[in-house]
Amino acid sequence: MTMFLTVTFLIYMAMEKAIERETFMEKTLLFIKSMDCPAEEQMIRMKLADIAAVRRLTFDLDNRQLSILHTGELSDIKAAIDSLDYGAEVISTETGLDLDETAGNDRIDRKLLWTVLIINFSVFTIEIIAGLLADSMGLIADSLDELADAFIYALSIYAIAGTMMVKRRIARSSGILQLGLALWGFIEIIRRFISDEPTPNVIVMIVLSCIALAGNSASLYLLRQSKTQEVHIKATQVFTSNDVIVNIGVIFAALLVAVFQSKVPDLLIGAAVFIIVVRGALRIFKIK
Repeated sequence: MTMFLTVTFLIYMAMEKAIERETFMEKTLLFIKSMDCPAEEQMIRMKLADIAAVRRLTFDLDNRQLSILHTGELSDIKAAIDSLDYGAEVISTETGLDLDETAGNDRIDRKLLWTVLIINFSVFTIEIIAGLLADSMGLIADSLDELADAFIYALSIYAIAGTMMVKRRIARSSGILQLGLALWGFIEIIRRFISDEPTPNVIVMIVLSCIALAGNSASLYLLRQSKTQEVHIKATQVFTSNDVIVNIGVIFAALLVAVFQSKVPDLLIGAAVFIIVVRGALRIFKIK
């Protein structure tokens, strides 16, 4: 626990220093003649995704305008857009971090992510202890999912200060982390199914799942207050939405354990948790 908090603090400090160093941020507004539907928007996003200088893109399809927050020269960015032959023209270029709401939005996003990180890590700590004491694979699976989410929130805090390329890599890394968690989970479920494991404690499962549900619902509400549509923020919303579904599933499994006096419902909900985790990870890879 101490190591985790230390790592997240170091990430936070690194992120703050990175923001302080970015004193030469520029905002360029372009008119793009042929950009009138989401298809062109996605093409532009893909073209600019690997350009490290790009920090943020804001599209206005109605007026066919694109606002780009970036560092350094505009030449590479403009060349990438021109390769699409959409008729892009530069309207204006301004210098300064506070030209729009970007700085303010970043601060808001950092506060939101720190809040949900603390919520998730607290829920993980309670659930993993209770899951081990109650012999519940459902609670253990959910607690590990909470831990992975807390780690993802920490990465997302770091991503706020990065470029679009960094943000996309952070999102993909979070997806890979979730896939690794799911693989371990499936192995553990098989081990428990074929071994002589005790029936989980139903009361502990229900109480802890209700606590986790409250925490994840609060986290999802907070994340949806973000005004940005950045890939790393979308990734955290996907994971947290999955967590709410999982918590409800564990409560239902606990009721089945009580009715049938069997460990099978608990193992089945554990498997379902990891299937949801896999689906969430695959959704992350599709986010542009």
